Amino acid sequence: MKTVIIGIDGAPFGLMKDLSDSGVMPNFKKLRQKGTFKQLRSTIPEISSISWSSVITGKNAGEHGIFGFVDMIPKTYSLSFPNFKNLKAEPFWKKDNKRYIILNVPQTYPAQELKGVLISGFVALDLENSLYPKVFLKKLNELDYKIDVDSNKAHKSMDLFLKELFEVLEARINTANYFWKEADWDTFMLVFTGTDRLMHFLWEAYEDKAHKYHQQFLEVFKKIDQFLGTIDQEKYNLIMLSDHGFEKLETEVNINTFLEKKGFLSLDKEKKSYAAITDKTKAFSLDPARIFINLKGKYPNGSIEESEKEKIIQELTREFEKLEYKGEKVIKKIYKKEEIYKGEYTKNAPDLVLLANKGFDLKSKLNKEKIFEKGIFTGKHSYPDAFLFVNIPESSKIVPDNPCVEDVTKIIKALENETS
Repeated sequence: MKTVIIGIDGAPFGLMKDLSDSGVMPNFKKLRQKGTFKQLRSTIPEISSISWSSVITGKNAGEHGIFGFVDMIPKTYSLSFPNFKNLKAEPFWKKDNKRYIILNVPQTYPAQELKGVLISGFVALDLENSLYPKVFLKKLNELDYKIDVDSNKAHKSMDLFLKELFEVLEARINTANYFWKEADWDTFMLVFTGTDRLMHFLWEAYEDKAHKYHQQFLEVFKKIDQFLGTIDQEKYNLIMLSDHGFEKLETEVNINTFLEKKGFLSLDKEKKSYAAITDKTKAFSLDPARIFINLKGKYPNGSIEESEKEKIIQELTREFEKLEYKGEKVIKKIYKKEEIYKGEYTKNAPDLVLLANKGFDLKSKLNKEKIFEKGIFTGKHSYPDAFLFVNIPESSKIVPDNPCVEDVTKIIKALENETS
């Protein structure tokens, strides 16, 4: 049996259950009745670049080397932007001789050679380098294929943003249908990423049935469900999943501003980047809430000796545990790198990772005056509530009791062995 993998970026378990139970996604409800539907644990931090890298490799970030959308170039305060070339572990489609169609999986830019077709997902800089083989470039242009929605439009007009989101979704489905029918494949993987954009800007439209855009919110999932209705689960192995969950955003929390106010971070105010970090700095943060100790020898203005590191970590932990907003604790848990990472690239990992309580969106912007502020977003990523569906009964025991994103490649292999 051929294998089909459908990703719905950011879709939480609770939302998928609600929309299928309420009739918005009737095809997914039918699938659920015959298969295994469970909450899926995301990565920590719960962001797409790490989660999808773990999904496709079956590895922890300490093994595959992707810790976020941005990192720091060694021995500098200059930012780098890891891409598919920086992935240290092989994706599942490079481990056998099968034919693959891989469409819109995040963190797969630039496209690399495989036996089949790959169209990179975000973050991708241009369509030509997002495609392997390039012979299909003309066809993608004919299909009006776009890598992503222009989220800047939401800052100008939500109507324009939604118009483009539906156009991108339609082109995504048309492109999937084209390769489904015209290409020779054993495994077909497609990820819908517009859902993440939708939920960032319009989560409140999901929760409020009287909201101006409530029906448009539901319509996005209806269209995805219609595509699911074209997949015969008796004919294919079917796996569906998301990379993290979503929830209502109460306030953004500027972690670097907090560090600055507490005396851990010192910036040269004449500069506007991480190059502004002075030798009075003890720690700083990279998005979303990765904390790095400003060690001597590791950074140009490093000021902390290795022997002092544990003391600084304890001081940071005490301060983060006390951080509150309107009487609510902001931080749910503080992880040391050894608690969540394993593998040879753990040495590149942040020293601490913060997990927020419900409603708090942790940010690492520099030069922000306020610790707490609210922008245009109404939804934020959540942990651990991604979802997983596999079209095989729970009695098969193929899906673990408490699955995580790193289990997905093993589940794919076990399902294929079960139905071969």
